[in-house]
Amino acid sequence: MNTGTVKFFNESKGFGFIKDDNSNKEYFVHVSGLVHEIEEGDEVTYDLEEGRKGLNAVNVQRNA
Repeated sequence: MNTGTVKFFNESKGFGFIKDDNSNKEYFVHVSGLVHEIEEGDEVTYDLEEGRKGLNAVNVQRNA
C-alpha cells in the first residue's frame, strides 16, 4: 500500500490526483477506484495499477 494526499478531486467529473508521500509523484484517481469518498487534503492509502495513460491510484481509502 502507498500513502499520499489528495491534491485535487472534482466530484462532479469523478476524478482527481493523489500526491505520493515518498516520491512526490502525482497519480490519477477515478471515482471507480475509490473505496471511500475523498476530498482535497485527505490523507489516503492506495494501490497502483497500470492504466491507459500510466499508473492510476486504485483501492483508495481515507486514513482514519
